[in-house]
Amino acid sequence: MRTLAATPPLAPTVAAVAERWFGSRVDWSPNSRTAARGHLNRALPIIGARRVDDVDRDAVADLVAQPAARPRTAPASIKKSIGALAMAFDHAEITPNPFRGKVRLPPADTPELNPPTAAQVEDVLRIVAPRYRLALLVLEATGMRVGELEGLEWRDVDEPRERWKVRKELNHSRRDRWVSAPPDLYLAVTGLVPREDRDPSAPVFPHATQERLRTEIGRACRAAGVPHFSPHDLRHRRVSLWHRQGVPWRDIGEWVGHRKISTTADIYTHVLLDDAEVDPRRFLA
Repeated sequence: MRTLAATPPLAPTVAAVAERWFGSRVDWSPNSRTAARGHLNRALPIIGARRVDDVDRDAVADLVAQPAARPRTAPASIKKSIGALAMAFDHAEITPNPFRGKVRLPPADTPELNPPTAAQVEDVLRIVAPRYRLALLVLEATGMRVGELEGLEWRDVDEPRERWKVRKELNHSRRDRWVSAPPDLYLAVTGLVPREDRDPSAPVFPHATQERLRTEIGRACRAAGVPHFSPHDLRHRRVSLWHRQGVPWRDIGEWVGHRKISTTADIYTHVLLDDAEVDPRRFLA
């Protein structure tokens, strides 16, 4: 009796390999998981259905070319997606790894950013849901990243010195830093929960996730009829304001968590349409 040869199993898809790698990273912080998920979500709709033995350097070139046609996908974001897939293939011990090696990225088309004016920020603050208002005021006044605000816990608040700590695992500089807010804002933040009722590991701003703030600002911008801006644009606005006010670059870099002064000077300074400050007292009643 003739025995049929067993059919070799099909190689897994890129998506399956990526998800196994993502699931294995139990050591990641919530912010790292969110970032990695975003990197994968850019790439998997394009290449996820392909089987790993059908992925070569030409397939990587296709991945680079397709997102590049999207106006909001920067080359740096494409590079991060390729890096995530490279780590996924390493985890699956796939050799050679087509995502390793030099990848030609499209030229960056970086438009001049115009951070919102004080009037535009205040128009949005009047419309956003009250539970997001204080978080946005803090972002605008301190230049914190949204992920840093999202990860802020009550154990990080130093009431005697009226400041709070951005832990090193939440920022790009990989070192702790202290953030001070204007007195009115600081009192509003510490007044959110009575001291005796605080859970040290509870978030200070439980509703202020990156996705919720982005969605809420977008909705408010449309309703107010002002140009769309993101939560991160408030960081750009604050750094630019400090620069216009004569704060030294070294101090600004320390306040916003940049290890290199050149990063602060080259990336985070833009043409402001006004020099006005947002008055938080109008929104803290």
